[in-house]
Amino acid sequence: MQKLKNGLNELYEKAKKIDEKAIEKVSPNDKKRIIRILEIYHSTGKTKTEQEELSRKNEVKYDYKVFAINIERPILYERINKRVDIMIEQGLIEEVKDLIKKYPNFETAMQAIGYKEIVEYLENKITKEEAIEKIKQETRRYAKRQITWFKRTQNIKWLDGLSSTQNNIRIILEGIN
Repeated sequence: MQKLKNGLNELYEKAKKIDEKAIEKVSPNDKKRIIRILEIYHSTGKTKTEQEELSRKNEVKYDYKVFAINIERPILYERINKRVDIMIEQGLIEEVKDLIKKYPNFETAMQAIGYKEIVEYLENKITKEEAIEKIKQETRRYAKRQITWFKRTQNIKWLDGLSSTQNNIRIILEGIN
C-alpha cells in the first residue's frame, strides 16, 4: 500500500510541475484527476489550464436557452429520500449484485452514487440502513452542487418545480420563441 501511495505522490508532483494552477484544485489522493491532468498534457501538448482558457475564448456557435427547475430545498430533499427508498424497493441491491457478478472489474461505474454505497453494504463494511442513508445524503449533496452550478449560469430561466407542467411548458415555449 505504501508503494502505491508513493507512486501517486510522484504522479502528483509531475502534474504539479506541468500545471500548477490545475493541481491546486486537486487532492494529492485524487488519482483520477491527477492522471487526467497528465493525460491532457501528454495527448495535446497543452496543460489542462491552457485547454480551459482556449475553450472559453471560443465563441458559442449556437443560440441556446437554458431552463432549470427550482424547488424549495426541503421539498427537493424529501423527494430525493423517497426516490432512494423506491430504488431500494425496486431492486437496487440485486442490480448491484448482478453487475458485480457480470462485470467484476468495472470500478468506475461502481463509484456512481447508489452503487458505491451498496457495494460497501455487500462487502459488510456498513449496514443496509447506513448504505441507504449514505445514498440519500450523497444524492442531496449532488443536487446542492447542481443548484450552485446553475445559479452561476447566466441567462438561465428558472421554472417552478411545484407549478403545473402546462404552466412550465408555456414558459419554455415563450422563452424559445
